[in-house]
Amino acid sequence: MGKIKGGPVVEMQGDEMTRVIWDLIKEKLILPFVDLEIHFFDLGLENRDATDDAVTIEAANAIKKYNVGIKCATITPDEKRVEEFKLKFMWRSPNGTIRNILGGTVFREAIICRNIPRLVPGWTKSIVIGRHAYGDQYRATDFVVPGPGKLEIKFTPENGGAPIEYTIFDFKDGGGVAMGMYNTDQEYKAKFEAKGIWYEHRLIDDMVAYAMKSEGGFVWACKNYDGDVQSDSVAQGFGSLGMMTSVLISPDGKTVEAEAAHGTVTRHFRVHQLGKETSTNPIASIFAWTRGLAHRAKLDDNAELATFSRNLEDVCIETIESGMMTKDLAICIKSMNRLVNAFCKIQGFVRWLMFPIIHCTLSVQREDYLNTFEFLDALAANLRKKMAQS
Repeated sequence: MGKIKGGPVVEMQGDEMTRVIWDLIKEKLILPFVDLEIHFFDLGLENRDATDDAVTIEAANAIKKYNVGIKCATITPDEKRVEEFKLKFMWRSPNGTIRNILGGTVFREAIICRNIPRLVPGWTKSIVIGRHAYGDQYRATDFVVPGPGKLEIKFTPENGGAPIEYTIFDFKDGGGVAMGMYNTDQEYKAKFEAKGIWYEHRLIDDMVAYAMKSEGGFVWACKNYDGDVQSDSVAQGFGSLGMMTSVLISPDGKTVEAEAAHGTVTRHFRVHQLGKETSTNPIASIFAWTRGLAHRAKLDDNAELATFSRNLEDVCIETIESGMMTKDLAICIKSMNRLVNAFCKIQGFVRWLMFPIIHCTLSVQREDYLNTFEFLDALAANLRKKMAQS
């Protein structure tokens, strides 16, 4: 079987355990089947520091040029990471940098398998988070206030009108912290109405309560920070943080950047560095590739590439539903079943007292799951079978 001809994509390598998995995904699931024109950027923290984060900006501009970006999870450093990697600066989130250059909306959707129990059992329909990926807290100017003084904010009109000034706070007995945020005021109401899309505004606390009691079946439009928080809530409610897609779509619909919707799995990487076994879920990273390649196929009207993307996604779900999975998903299934059985045997008030104890003491056995490399090998074998049948 010859390789499928693919077009140009921008690949962005990341950090820690997801970096290890990323290379295996390419080696086992992508490059044996697809011939791609890859424009590679290393967004690992060491290289971002070495280039003064210029590599992140270069990657974002390359995505604008080629219209498809596929990104591995990356570290956003805090004080401890600055010390660990001996960084020149506490670099901002590469995701935030890329999103502010591209603009658009991040859509996050749970990857649902029939055998993965939901922590919110009432969710019978999908919930898609639409996160405004611009400005807000991720483009804020923040600083430590060094001592007593007045914090002010000022807007100077471009047309020469009178400036607008506000006093935010008078620091009297010492300093503190301050942050200024912004966003733009573009409206899409007419475009929504033209598409027949119904929209209702709700405060975030009201929307969280509504989502928990609903059956799902809606797109949840969020501001940048709210979308960050609620997408994880939705992912976990459907079963696992490792089972969610994340796709940034530009306003014109032409440019897409797909990424893993989770962090770099530091704890597993520490274990991997010691040469010990890990069982890390690669599904979100795989779906970053499939969603990016699916958009490349759409732009190029490439039916073969579109079929490959669908096949790889189907293989991921079918493999898990057949009983082959990583430890996090095995915990969802095995522990939940054991927990329910044990919980049902306890009566009355004692049941509620014992719930945390039961939950903490139940665990999966080694035969319940595959390790990182075994699971990727199982996916590769199943993908070869499916592609041979296509």
